[in-house]
Amino acid sequence: MSQVDRRLRSRIITNTKNFVRLLGHFRIPIIVTLETPVGKKGSLPQEIKKYLSDSSETFEKNFFDLCKEKKIRDCLRRLKKKQVIVAGCETDVCVLQSCLGLLSLGYEVYVAEELLISSSRNVDSAIARMKAEGATFLTYKSLYYELVESVEEGRQTEKGLETFTVPEDLPDSAV
Repeated sequence: MSQVDRRLRSRIITNTKNFVRLLGHFRIPIIVTLETPVGKKGSLPQEIKKYLSDSSETFEKNFFDLCKEKKIRDCLRRLKKKQVIVAGCETDVCVLQSCLGLLSLGYEVYVAEELLISSSRNVDSAIARMKAEGATFLTYKSLYYELVESVEEGRQTEKGLETFTVPEDLPDSAV
């Protein structure tokens, strides 16, 4: 984040905070990865960290591809999920290599467009490669409405629970 200008940094923090809140609302597991050395590369901003639930897990990683870390692979397996939503930085390094790693392990990979950052100005080839390998790019707004529709319907029919509402202060679009 320190490599990004202040205005963009603020927007990324706001969008990521809302992303974490959205996933938390639907009890979607969150795995946070931080590149070592964290002291030099940067830790998770407090404005985002405070919205993580107790069930989220944070890992430090030595590889750009998070799948090369045994602890992270084991955590992913324990979750027993087939779909992964990816957000983060560097689009053309860690995000690219992690998406390729997740795809090679058989995960369906969805990349939240507004939640990618990079110190490089041109990440077009990295995005093209992720798409060519099978990653699906979506907007925060698309993700928001897919979750609202599918999760509410699933909870009503499968468990007979009343429909719950998304918090009013949680925006449906990125800023």
